[in-house]
Amino acid sequence: MGNEVLHVLYDDDDVLMKAVKDIREKKHHIEEVYTPFPVHGLDKALGLEGTKLAITAFIYGFIGLIVSIVMMNYIMIQDWPQDIGGKPSFSYLQNMPAFVPIMFELTVYFAAHLMVVTFYMRSKLWPFKKAENPNPLTTDDKFLIEILIDNNKKDLINFVKTTGAIEVKVIQKKA
Repeated sequence: MGNEVLHVLYDDDDVLMKAVKDIREKKHHIEEVYTPFPVHGLDKALGLEGTKLAITAFIYGFIGLIVSIVMMNYIMIQDWPQDIGGKPSFSYLQNMPAFVPIMFELTVYFAAHLMVVTFYMRSKLWPFKKAENPNPLTTDDKFLIEILIDNNKKDLINFVKTTGAIEVKVIQKKA
């Protein structure tokens, strides 16, 4: 009985939000919620922690800025200084206004590309990964809540039917 879950299907995101709040209020454990599009406020209703991806984006952007400064200093000042348009190449600080666009572009480039890699790693979306979607309707227009069944299965099924569910199924979860 420990590996049984309840798949509860909904056809409206507002009904889903109210159902999640009601289910959590009754102290049932929601394993996962599958939606065809992002539902605003669902993460708060599920009691999930805030994401720390903004901090990683800042760190990646800062790394891009440092790489651009080191790269331009080496290429334009130390390795092969050139007199372009009468501007001397004696120091990085004298030429920094000309380097601002490059610094900006590499900051954005590093932040964007490394955030994509971080997102895929965090989401475990590897190439050739098999889909984990339990019901194909959740990619179209339906919403599914997966609830862990603890003790009283009949009471839980009767309760979720009152939340506006259009379909309720008991599924054996694979270990």
